Amino acid sequence: MFVARSIAADHKDLIHDVSYDFHGRRMATCSSDQSVKVWDKSENGEWHCTASWKTHSGSVWRVTWAHPEFGQVLASCSFDRTAAVWEEIVGESNDKQRGLSHWIKRTTLVDSRTSVTDVKFAPKHMGLMLTTCSADGVVRIYEAPDVMNLSQWSLQHEISCKLSCSCISWNPSSSRAHSPMFAVGSDDSNVTYGGKVQIYEYNENTRKYAKAETLMTVTDAVHDIAFAPNLGRSFHVLAIATKDVRIFKLVPMRKESTSTGPTKLEVQIVAQFDNHNSQVWRVSWNITSTLLASSGDDGCVRLWKANYMDNWKCTGILKGDGSPLTGSSGQPTAMSTVVGSSVQTSQSTLNGMSAGRYFFPPLDPPRAGTRYGHLLPPSSLIEHCDAEPTQPLPHRLYSRALLPLPEADGL
Repeated sequence: MFVARSIAADHKDLIHDVSYDFHGRRMATCSSDQSVKVWDKSENGEWHCTASWKTHSGSVWRVTWAHPEFGQVLASCSFDRTAAVWEEIVGESNDKQRGLSHWIKRTTLVDSRTSVTDVKFAPKHMGLMLTTCSADGVVRIYEAPDVMNLSQWSLQHEISCKLSCSCISWNPSSSRAHSPMFAVGSDDSNVTYGGKVQIYEYNENTRKYAKAETLMTVTDAVHDIAFAPNLGRSFHVLAIATKDVRIFKLVPMRKESTSTGPTKLEVQIVAQFDNHNSQVWRVSWNITSTLLASSGDDGCVRLWKANYMDNWKCTGILKGDGSPLTGSSGQPTAMSTVVGSSVQTSQSTLNGMSAGRYFFPPLDPPRAGTRYGHLLPPSSLIEHCDAEPTQPLPHRLYSRALLPLPEADGL
């Protein structure tokens, strides 16, 4: 069952972003009150504010965590045209606050001439790198050459996107077959100009980032963008929050041996949903990229999931207070009853509680001689299931069993 918890954040203005750390046990929030708050989850599941401080002289748009192998590090960006890097340190033995942790500013990045609208750390296999995008249409990539000295950051790349930038997302794939790649979205209100999402890829020959693709079908302002975690796929999946929710598949084309340019991508739109009937502001994937969450001006969070045929559907709706959306009779709809199990499953996966590997078999029962034939139950049970039941079985749950994946299949 899904349980919603409300947190008295005590921010004095709008909260613009919420970010979890790698383990999902810590959370950071930022607001127009110019502050960032850090929250820790206790053993009983309650969230407690463990740090709160003023970070900028303007509204703080985004906050994000670095991978924990680099320590407890946060980055924030603001309307004041700066981005900042913060590190948590524990008081020394001779400190008045012995044993207590506190956050200190390691550096301020001041290269932007306009509002810094998003900040993201690169995937950890690339080292400690930080990316910002600004309303002036420039993406900047910084690197900390010494991870033990976070006060030193060097500007490695400065990429002009021609349009004001609103959000950025790194492709998390660590495969050697995939060059470093990121996507940037624009909130430019001019709908006559297409290509509000641009994909950039790193070129080993030139040692620069070059534009690999522009999604010309995205003509409305983009508020958020998110690459799905890549667990060995040969292609990339990208979710976009605009006036609706869109999911794109980016398939790298085979590169010519003599080609020195960026990889050409075949762009396929696999899903598009306008269920929010309003602007969509955030999209977020679970760690296995099987579940996508979106939030919009309709005050609801919607969960999207694909079946084994890659058909995406809404599997749950939560209202702003965290309760499932109810039908006209006041009872939860069939769709909202799935929310609890979906969120519970994804949360268990994040916490490392899922034992074994699982897959969803086809809805039709397996036949003898097929790949799944060895999963057939005894013939007597098959005959019983195939026979028409004397009383209708609710939901016919036996056709949707979740079976462990055999090791021999190699999936």
